[in-house]
Amino acid sequence: MSGKADTICAIATPPGRGGVGVIRLSGPESFPIAERLAGSLPPARVAALRKFRDGSGGVIDEGLIVCFAAPASFTGEDVVELHAHGSPVVLELLLTACTDGGARRAGPGEFSQRAFLNDRMDLAQAEAVADLIAAGTETAARAAQRSLEGEFSRRVDELTAALVELRVWIEAALDFPDEDVDFLADGQVLARADGLIERLEQLLARADSGRLLTNGVRITIIGPPNAGKSSLLNALARRDSAIVTATPGTTRDVLRETISIAGLAVTLADTAGLRETRDLIEAEGVKRARHEMQAADLIFWVVDSAADQAQPPPGLPANVPMFSIHNKIDLTGLPPRCQGRQVWLSAATGEGLALLEQQVAAELGLSEAAGGEFSARQRHVDQLAAALDCVRRGRAELAASGSGELLAEELRQAADALAEITGTMSADELLGRIFSGFCIGK
Repeated sequence: MSGKADTICAIATPPGRGGVGVIRLSGPESFPIAERLAGSLPPARVAALRKFRDGSGGVIDEGLIVCFAAPASFTGEDVVELHAHGSPVVLELLLTACTDGGARRAGPGEFSQRAFLNDRMDLAQAEAVADLIAAGTETAARAAQRSLEGEFSRRVDELTAALVELRVWIEAALDFPDEDVDFLADGQVLARADGLIERLEQLLARADSGRLLTNGVRITIIGPPNAGKSSLLNALARRDSAIVTATPGTTRDVLRETISIAGLAVTLADTAGLRETRDLIEAEGVKRARHEMQAADLIFWVVDSAADQAQPPPGLPANVPMFSIHNKIDLTGLPPRCQGRQVWLSAATGEGLALLEQQVAAELGLSEAAGGEFSARQRHVDQLAAALDCVRRGRAELAASGSGELLAEELRQAADALAEITGTMSADELLGRIFSGFCIGK
């Protein structure tokens, strides 16, 4: 995906049969190739009915053609869309006619990459295109749309400008040391650095919530046998997915269900009861349960509220939040309630489930009303964290030694880290990794 001025083509609709299938062309030869297929081209942005013919003049299909003249197109190049019947055979014949006419088949994400290279969108917006396509919930789709519209990029650009402004101010103070006021010693720089740290922390928290909206969250349900783990999975999934019996050790393997909490796609993993056992199959289930915990974003530790007989096992991931769920309150007469990460509920009757979902949403920084402001990816979170570390280090150096040079250098590195989010500074290797994960035709 070199971005050279050649013409690319691809099927832009999902694989399979459908009422309509779309072929997309982009590049300098898009209009001549399309004209040979359709006989004539309509004005830009006007859909017209045409017969599509192969090189020998045979009719492949009849459908609509729409042209978008550069630079007012998705890629910034001349773009043509052929709207035909959604038969895989018909679409493949049209695609072959395009390649016979001089186009080449596009690679994954190549249309979006060209849009980025032609300044039609920045890198975060280009990634939001893929996130919007892959969105699993309405909230995730709305968050991706906000990123596509530039909400996330705007905040990153504002922070980058603030970092550069402070760096310029510091370097000016260093260049003119004979001025009456020592700007580095009067507290103004420290105060501005503190303000930047606070803004970076806020944006990092928002981006992390956006990452969860994009990727979804994994919750692992663990606990002793017969605590009601499978019942909780069924209750949250609103269907009898797991087998529930009074016999301990019923669950042997990991059972997964995908649900939505506050608009967030959540994958629940029901696991074998944690206990010492000589049963080889059950022991393997316990082993898999422990492995599942390591990959979780949240852990539900489920116990019987009548007994509360068990403590969480040793070896839980230190960086994974854990909810203690006191189940079976229908048997004890306890009311549903929550206290921080402790929730009392009944998986059998559904009492307290809404409280649990509210606490999970609050833990993840999400709500049904807010729905997250924008989508984000792990690399965005990593770059924001790197920028935050740089400013913190520079601030500490200035406070300890009065070294404005070190703070200025850390501010430069922080700005560079943010620039990689939007692609102002980006390596070809990074672009290759990002766009290779897109679907072909986008």
